[in-house]
Amino acid sequence: MPEPSVLASLVSALREGAIEIVDLTAPLSAATPLIQLPSEFGQTAAFELQQISRYDGRGPAWYWNNFRTGEHSGTHFDAPNHWVTGRHLDDVASVPVRRLIAPAAVLDFSAEAERDPDFLLEVDHVKAWEAENGPLPDGGWLLLRTGWDERAQSQEEFLNADDNGPHTPGLSPECARWLAEESPVIGLGVETVGTDAGRGHAFEPAFPCHSYLMGNDKYGLTQLQNLALLPPTGAVVIAGPLPIVTGSGSPARVLALVER
Repeated sequence: MPEPSVLASLVSALREGAIEIVDLTAPLSAATPLIQLPSEFGQTAAFELQQISRYDGRGPAWYWNNFRTGEHSGTHFDAPNHWVTGRHLDDVASVPVRRLIAPAAVLDFSAEAERDPDFLLEVDHVKAWEAENGPLPDGGWLLLRTGWDERAQSQEEFLNADDNGPHTPGLSPECARWLAEESPVIGLGVETVGTDAGRGHAFEPAFPCHSYLMGNDKYGLTQLQNLALLPPTGAVVIAGPLPIVTGSGSPARVLALVER
């Protein structure tokens, strides 16, 4: 008999549980935490459903809704044109589909973030991780686990803001530049509301993850969940943003394939 094809082997492994599908996506609802900018800037819309019909006179056999929200709500994908540094690069509809399926490295700094919500990942942290686990995947994702998804049921706890602004973990400006300009990855995934640390507005440049990553034709994934279920290496991430023409991003269903 002929050898099974790669796709047939994949389907068989999924069916038999040899490969597990881990959902990295936060449920999207009116309770989903949203980023809050200073009042002088525009604000993203909260998620809301507007019922069209529900098995009634407006549509006797069907239920459906309109929905309204911002492109960067909940678990979402940042395209390069989201930031001024990438304004001439791809919109979310133009991102090559081959880049939506990629390997992932999961760097776990949840203990550090628990001790210090302003924890910043440095290049030395990444280098130390590589010394133990091997190089970051070429054309893959760096996923930063901080345990922040445990706060996702509360807008207040998730943003963790005081009079000085939000306090959430992220990358130092130096690490953001290195990740964008020197590392082989195509993007950064985080559990927080955005790819930048809460203090990112005060960095130089401001919001360095957005500035460097978008300007170097790389991507962001935010508000991920269940990174604790992934191994440090070996998982494959499938990111599914809506192909919104001229859009700067989109809520996304993000899945990981993990060989068990």
